[in-house]
Amino acid sequence: MVSHKLRRGFESLLEIITALIVASLTALIVMGTIYRYMGSALSWYDEVASIGLVWMTYFGSALAALKGAHIGFPGLVNAMPPRWRVPVTIFAEACVFFFFGLLAYAGWQVLVILEGMTLVSLPDVPVQLTQSIIPLGAILFMLAEAMRLPEVMAAARGAGFVDHEIQEALGDISNTPLEQDDASVASASHRNHRRGDA
Repeated sequence: MVSHKLRRGFESLLEIITALIVASLTALIVMGTIYRYMGSALSWYDEVASIGLVWMTYFGSALAALKGAHIGFPGLVNAMPPRWRVPVTIFAEACVFFFFGLLAYAGWQVLVILEGMTLVSLPDVPVQLTQSIIPLGAILFMLAEAMRLPEVMAAARGAGFVDHEIQEALGDISNTPLEQDDASVASASHRNHRRGDA
């Protein structure tokens, strides 16, 4: 059983790295636009920006996996008889682990093939470094899925799965004080207005 502290630490790490990549890409885009406007476009801008986007995608997808935010079919599994939910969930998780295990292996093979190659615009940067996100991202995704697995299996054995978006929406509603809710504010304002009329 993965401890809550370990999972929270892994989640924080992914959030920090993803946020840093987003911030770096934002700064790069602004800088690239300024240089292009000044008539001296950066030769390495496009290549570095596209690599940064790929890195952000892999780290972001691992973070989404940890939060259970990827597209799924919880309603389909919930509609099944309870005795079918566990085997179907195990099969689905096995498919995910198999795919990302295959991706990690293929990514490693790609790194071997790319040995000695460098970026076109930045000859000092090895392509192996930029493409290392393929196996690394696959491993991060599998770690995220493994940490979420006990929660997934508990849902399969229990009342069923709750859609991630619905769960977040319900969490937002439960954390909103009643007096700050739009409907209650309008209702209170209407009551005060009626008191003033009386």
